[in-house]
Amino acid sequence: MADLPITLADACAALPELWSPRVVARVNDQYVKVARVLGEFPWHAHAGEDELFLVLKGCLTIGRAEADGGPVSLLPGQVFVVRRGVRHNTSATVETWIALIETVTTKHTGEELTPMTRSIEEQLSQ
Repeated sequence: MADLPITLADACAALPELWSPRVVARVNDQYVKVARVLGEFPWHAHAGEDELFLVLKGCLTIGRAEADGGPVSLLPGQVFVVRRGVRHNTSATVETWIALIETVTTKHTGEELTPMTRSIEEQLSQ
């Protein structure tokens, strides 16, 4: 994280793999992350943290149980907050670039461990 302006789209374009977020900035106790996604991400929840999704390119679907409001689809420029404790997953039928704002303690897949889980150390690597 350098003290230079960041273009979120450029940061996404530089990512080497799908579903592997990278931290591009920190604001107090929040990380700003970017990721490229395609396909489906595992269901999980974050017991103590909200999670903000911002679509930069493509279309992201956030799955939620009907009791939690059901699925929501986001287009470029749209944001959505998944509230703490809500079980959710994300999916994209075309490559989609997203930014996330999460508390620094947020685990990538909550308490679920999957082959797609990335540690915070991996997310901080450049």
